[in-house]
Amino acid sequence: MKLNKQMFIFVLLCSVVICILAFPAAAHAEPARTDSAKAAIVFDPRTGEILYAHDEHERLPMASTTKIMSALIALESGGLDEPFTVDSRAIRVEGSSMGLTEGDCVTMRALVCGMLLPSGNDAANAAAVRVAGSTEDFVRLMNGRAEQMGLHDTHFVTPSGLDDDTDEHYSSAYDMAVLTAYALDNADFSQICSQKYIKVNFGNPPQDRWLTNTNRLLDSCEGVIGVKTGFTDKARRCLVSACERDGARLICVTLNDPDDWKDHSALYDKCFAKMRLTHMEGSGHEYEIAAAGGEKPVITAVAAPLDLMLPETAADKITAKVRLKHFVFAPVESGEQVGCIAYYLGEKLICELPIRAAEGTALRKAEKSEWKKLLRNIDDILGKADRYGLC
Repeated sequence: MKLNKQMFIFVLLCSVVICILAFPAAAHAEPARTDSAKAAIVFDPRTGEILYAHDEHERLPMASTTKIMSALIALESGGLDEPFTVDSRAIRVEGSSMGLTEGDCVTMRALVCGMLLPSGNDAANAAAVRVAGSTEDFVRLMNGRAEQMGLHDTHFVTPSGLDDDTDEHYSSAYDMAVLTAYALDNADFSQICSQKYIKVNFGNPPQDRWLTNTNRLLDSCEGVIGVKTGFTDKARRCLVSACERDGARLICVTLNDPDDWKDHSALYDKCFAKMRLTHMEGSGHEYEIAAAGGEKPVITAVAAPLDLMLPETAADKITAKVRLKHFVFAPVESGEQVGCIAYYLGEKLICELPIRAAEGTALRKAEKSEWKKLLRNIDDILGKADRYGLC
């Protein structure tokens, strides 16, 4: 009995050791889930780093977050404040609405507001017809733009995001994050999607109206600057948001998430804690550059100090490439750009920092007389050429 007991303890200890050796790698391979979404991602658009994700490449319906692409194309079409009459067939659509009726006079800017705030399907269709002539041709523009952006898990069927019978209207959490990063670079898009309320003018005759944003995170989560809500029976609750804290911007996407408001807030708290203030190499330094023909043969140039909030996973991987002119021609003004520092994460350009002259220099007096002599010679040559019919 004693031997059996010892054998039992030995076997038990061996099992514990095997478990300890076998599972730690797996335990650290993927972060614990902290959301209730079918797919989710938190993305740093500056570096492209992913701070949190699961099933981020799974193709899923994305409901009205589709309107991020529709709004971006509409804004890029131009003539944003030119009034026109909406297509009466385009606005006959189910679901959420900005309140368009037949004969209404509207602008493209107002339609984008109607897409991004109350999530108007009528606004999306009206903008599509105005831009491309039909919703079908507009969808072709959407898919072409998705291809240009490298959104390999995205395909559009409608401008609004309404469910279709083919299951061909889909995207992924990752693709929606990349799309949103592009969209936020558009100043009009960024300004509109950040508004809790916005006043627009449309109707027959046009009159001022207020539109309300469906994005509750603008009120409930510190630093949120947009972007778009979505819901259909097939897609369920979808949410794309962007948040800025301490000079950093993150984008969060959840698809099919019954608790998206809470999840986005929690994910931002978790992921901003993974950001680190990082000093950019070469910034704050002085450089010397020759000034050809200047009273000062060499001038000092400087790159301003630069610190960026970056993901911890990226902070130590940034490389700096200094691009400085071999020389400059006098005269040189103080503040004139004479080079730059380009910062990369791998092959991705993170930002560029100008290098500017910290001091100016005038042209040397002797050089002035030489320049005058040269200019007189050029003038004489041109004058002779004109007399002999050479010009």
